[in-house]
Amino acid sequence: MATTSSAPHQLVIVAAALALAGGLFMLPKGIMKPKESKSELSKDAAATANRDGGGMATNGSKTEASSGAVPATATENNGPNAKAPHTTASSAQRQELTRLLAEFKAAPNAAAKATVATTLARRYNSVERFDSAGYYLEQVAQARPSAQNWQQAADAYFQAFSFAATDERVKLLGGKARELYTKVLKEQPDNLDAKTNLGMAYMASENPVQGISMLREVLEADPRNEKALYNMGILAVQSNQFDKAVTRFQELVKVNPKNVNGQFYLGVTLARTGAKEEAKKAFLVAKSLSNDPALAASVDEEVAKLK
Repeated sequence: MATTSSAPHQLVIVAAALALAGGLFMLPKGIMKPKESKSELSKDAAATANRDGGGMATNGSKTEASSGAVPATATENNGPNAKAPHTTASSAQRQELTRLLAEFKAAPNAAAKATVATTLARRYNSVERFDSAGYYLEQVAQARPSAQNWQQAADAYFQAFSFAATDERVKLLGGKARELYTKVLKEQPDNLDAKTNLGMAYMASENPVQGISMLREVLEADPRNEKALYNMGILAVQSNQFDKAVTRFQELVKVNPKNVNGQFYLGVTLARTGAKEEAKKAFLVAKSLSNDPALAASVDEEVAKLK
């Protein structure tokens, strides 16, 4: 998510559950439709909830308790695991996951388990079971401790956290992300990418002010940090501080004029402050930078409202 381009510029909200946790929505993965209400945003988030895998019992601390085994045993729409949110794995993928899980359990030592866990994590990531990927990457990091390995596990949990659609899942996955990013920063205190994600994960905790403080620290260290500028802008949008949001997005597109999300949200916030002509320009720049038809449609809707 270094430049908010790690995923297509989809018109989805990916962590509406943060409204439950702290009164703010976090949007690290895509663009939301500004016209949507909180209930509509929550519906959109629920529609993407399969990406955080697992059910309410997922705790990321035990192989069997983790959602890891679910896709390997679930049937498409029936059977004992029919209520599992995971629906993206094909029959062949589930068979491979079953085989790998058995191989992981049978591995004779930590090193062998870590090797299988690496493959498992890749397979879970490919079917958008990010919490399961995070669990197995954490096993790798425990066997081979390094800042890089801890961050890979943290990033997977953060991705699952970003798609979580319930308060419980947000807290659970945000907690795991915070735990693992803290390990990264203990070894690499100047790792601004980890610090930015940790700051956003704190937005779902009982101490969101710490999250804001961390994002500000990132910008003090690197005023051109795209991820931190974007997230600070989004947080300003969600707290209805549109003047502040405009400033953040203006800074962002000055750093990177090709940042599609930045240009889109600059249009959104300029429109909210009454600067219609400037908003139209930003919207059209965003549209010119992407081939995403959903983005184009949303831009057309927003521009039409400016007339």
